[in-house]
Amino acid sequence: MNELNKTEKEKAAEGLLYDNNNDPQLVRERLYCKSLCFEYNQLSPLKLAEREELIRKIVARADGPFLIEQPFYCDQGYNIELGSNFFANHNLIILDAAKVKFGENVFIGPNCGFYTAGHPLDVEQRNQGLEYAYPITVGDNVWFGGSVVVLPGVTIGAGSVIGAGSVVNRDIPPGVVAAGNPCRVIREITDEDRSRYKRG
Repeated sequence: MNELNKTEKEKAAEGLLYDNNNDPQLVRERLYCKSLCFEYNQLSPLKLAEREELIRKIVARADGPFLIEQPFYCDQGYNIELGSNFFANHNLIILDAAKVKFGENVFIGPNCGFYTAGHPLDVEQRNQGLEYAYPITVGDNVWFGGSVVVLPGVTIGAGSVIGAGSVVNRDIPPGVVAAGNPCRVIREITDEDRSRYKRG
């Protein structure tokens, strides 16, 4: 299909520049999703069944058990996939103009953000409301400390730990501890880490 004939939603899915601010379809879908997030954030924390039901309306897929503490915010919802045993602490933000896929047993600390959207460096394109969106993929058994930011196009390998306050702007391999701004690999996770902490 010629780029001129593509919808703004199709352009976004293909990683092309698209108009997120003025396209009626994207604005309508975003407002609908934000209304569901608002409803979710107003529910009593005790209403676990209602909370789960509403999250399943928001996201594209949610396998097995999961828990997302309130408040929770996202843009489209239909680009988010949650693996089984997903947990996110308070104030998770997912800007899901592109796919955001989480594996199984992913734990996310408070105040974390996953941002697929970015803006052109060229001021004229940026001022036209154009942006791009690149997918984020998180493998199984990944733990994010508090206040981590994951930027567009990043893949994080299975079993890795991302230290608190990190800004992840590049891929992280599996089985490592990574931290910093920008986030970088500190070391591999080893068998010695199994006996690192005292057990009662």
